[in-house]
Amino acid sequence: MNRYYILFITAIITVLFSACNSYKRVPYFQTISRTSDSREEIRNFTPLTIQNSDILSIYVTSLNPLAFSDSSSRVAGYLVDQNGQIELPLIGKQKVAGLTTSMAAEQLKKQLAPYLKEPSVNVRMMNFKIAVLGDVSKPDVFKVPSERITLTEALSMAGDLNITAKRTNVMLIREIDGKREFITIDLTSGKVFNSPYYYLKNNDVIYVEPDKTKYSSVDTGYRNVSLFLSFASIITIILTSVL
Repeated sequence: MNRYYILFITAIITVLFSACNSYKRVPYFQTISRTSDSREEIRNFTPLTIQNSDILSIYVTSLNPLAFSDSSSRVAGYLVDQNGQIELPLIGKQKVAGLTTSMAAEQLKKQLAPYLKEPSVNVRMMNFKIAVLGDVSKPDVFKVPSERITLTEALSMAGDLNITAKRTNVMLIREIDGKREFITIDLTSGKVFNSPYYYLKNNDVIYVEPDKTKYSSVDTGYRNVSLFLSFASIITIILTSVL
């Protein structure tokens, strides 16, 4: 009888261990202490820079606004060409690729100063977008109205990861300067906040890989059902042997 008792206890421990092990793959930022508050400086944020094929909104005002354009509206989309340039009235072609929008605005302001009285220039990126696909609640392409978005914000916009998603193997696909990068990110680690890829760039793609249970014929309660059935099978074997 002692032998069956040991088998019974072993079965319980095995089932509980499997459940705990599955749960450990779910929470985010596990390496960050929950027992005390902490603070750290942000060192990995870099302002967005203008790239070829970007579309810029350029808003120019001055004390003589009609000198800049015959149009009543001075907000327009300017395509950055393959040479990194845009073309504006009065000042012609201007190289803006590689600059932040604030740097581009300052450059244009200086170039327009001989033609306009006290010009003010505002430059914004019109085509800043990111895509989130894979095992999330609402995969989509999202337009970003500001010039700052984080990985966690993007995943929140997509409705967060499903319970079946692999949190240790999120892929970021980034194209910049004619090169494509594939970066693997572990969301269960607190180190993600200091990653150079935590702040997203224009046209970034986030792919969330599903685990195998995603394609099970059962719903997301598959793991718990499977564990229960395994446990029930072991108990049945023990009871059959005893009887």
